[in-house]
Amino acid sequence: MDHFSSKDMALSAQKKILSRMATKSSVQMFIDETTSEILDELYRVSKGYSGNKSEAQKVIKDLVKIAVKIGLLFRNNRFSTEELGIATDFKKKLHQGAMTAISFYEVDFTFDNGVMSELLTSCRDLLLKLVNTHLTPKSHNRINHVFNHYSDPELLTKLYDPSGTFRPNLTKICKGLDKLMEDGTI
Repeated sequence: MDHFSSKDMALSAQKKILSRMATKSSVQMFIDETTSEILDELYRVSKGYSGNKSEAQKVIKDLVKIAVKIGLLFRNNRFSTEELGIATDFKKKLHQGAMTAISFYEVDFTFDNGVMSELLTSCRDLLLKLVNTHLTPKSHNRINHVFNHYSDPELLTKLYDPSGTFRPNLTKICKGLDKLMEDGTI
């Protein structure tokens, strides 16, 4: 028997359209101002660390595509009860990561790249588990790309260097994370 669902087709079309239009102006329809500012700072850190503008843009574009697609899946009630449990675990781990990031920022010389790297890796694994049956392998690769990039111990060490060049970026990132936590976003 042929299985056809206009709802599935519409969702697929939305995901395809969104993946093609992940530009700054279109993203602001889906991502709030604080998150946008954090993404801008993450871009600057990536660009400064890698010295490669196109690589930094690709990481942020991948991050945005994934965030928008997952938001779309949530809005269309595509996650099972079990997957919603995984999403809750992911949100808790993300919240823990944000609190840890802010704590490492506020107290100089407490940064432990192993701890931060492990938190990011755990977030990545939960996210991959959440979207396993919903997104394509290409999207899974995007998740890996983003999380592998930002969990790089060398990048994290440079980011958290109290006298390093990324300190102003880290300040803005942590202020943004703090605001998102206060708002209950993460």
